[in-house]
Amino acid sequence: MSVLYLLILIADVYAVVMILQSSARSNEKLLWVLLVLILPLIGVIVWYLAGPGKKPF
Repeated sequence: MSVLYLLILIADVYAVVMILQSSARSNEKLLWVLLVLILPLIGVIVWYLAGPGKKPF
């Protein structure tokens, strides 16, 4: 299980870095970072699918 937690942590850190480097507005960045940090696995998945700068399906 610890490997799974480590992978989730790496994905969270990557997502936060990418969010902070995006061209989104500051309040959008804050909301995305909070989502990723509060709901680690779900937040990363939602960010990957619909995060700042992503085009809708």
